[in-house]
Amino acid sequence: MRERDDIDRLHDEIRELVDDLWQVPRFVTARRGFRPSVDCIRSEDPPELHIVVELPGVDPDRIQVIAADRVLVVAGERSRPPVEGRYQQMELEYGRFQRRISLAEPVDPSNASARYEQGLLTIVLPVAAKAPTRERVSISIGFAHE
Repeated sequence: MRERDDIDRLHDEIRELVDDLWQVPRFVTARRGFRPSVDCIRSEDPPELHIVVELPGVDPDRIQVIAADRVLVVAGERSRPPVEGRYQQMELEYGRFQRRISLAEPVDPSNASARYEQGLLTIVLPVAAKAPTRERVSISIGFAHE
């Protein structure tokens, strides 16, 4: 079973590497679609993973967050706002997105939380104290009060 986990993790790392290669400037113009940036931070006391996803211009009601064992999936869509006139320059990317984030250690998705504030989605996943289940858990997103 451990060997299969290693193969799955390698597969995820290769997929992320290929996705990151498309971020190189010479490829950006050929690529269409929004791919949010992600930071993952581990705290010690309490042992948690804090995942910050950059989602400016994304309606938080249209974001899905699903966690299971060692994977976090954040999906949604950033819609292009209607404009009058014609573009003179187009650099912002829009469209459906899905980020599949491989986690370095098992987490407890049933005790996870998520908060959306000023275009940043912060997900807190407690590190699992025991062997994780294979169950997928959808995480609801809280909103900051203005």
